[in-house]
Amino acid sequence: MKNVLASTLAVVLLSLGLSAGPALASVEDDIRARIAPVGEICLQGDDECGAAPAPAASASSGPRSGDAVYNAVCTACHSAGVAGAPVVGDAGAWGPRIDKGLDTLIDHAINGINAMPAKGGCASCPDEEIQAAVEYMVEQSK
Repeated sequence: MKNVLASTLAVVLLSLGLSAGPALASVEDDIRARIAPVGEICLQGDDECGAAPAPAASASSGPRSGDAVYNAVCTACHSAGVAGAPVVGDAGAWGPRIDKGLDTLIDHAINGINAMPAKGGCASCPDEEIQAAVEYMVEQSK
């Protein structure tokens, strides 16, 4: 099949007064570049691979603070009252919720309530970060 295509290309190019050699070389180079390996595997003790890469830095140095979580996740709804979310700083809206107790508020934040999804939609947030965000919002809303 490859020879048929190469021959057909050569005939077309010759009819146009062009040489098929450079055109075929260019096509083959393009194909080689597209199917080249993406990387290499180095085994420990293998001298041919060069120096080992530095270990990746940790993505997180620990749980984020309540205000950091609020600003990253919660503010989308709790700064504008989206879908009935109590606005942070509105003591009237937060008062009845605070009266239910911090444990209840944390449970609702972690598991979701009404229009709010579990963890406010932050599936990757650990429970302790959600708790810190709730505590932050309560302190800002008293």
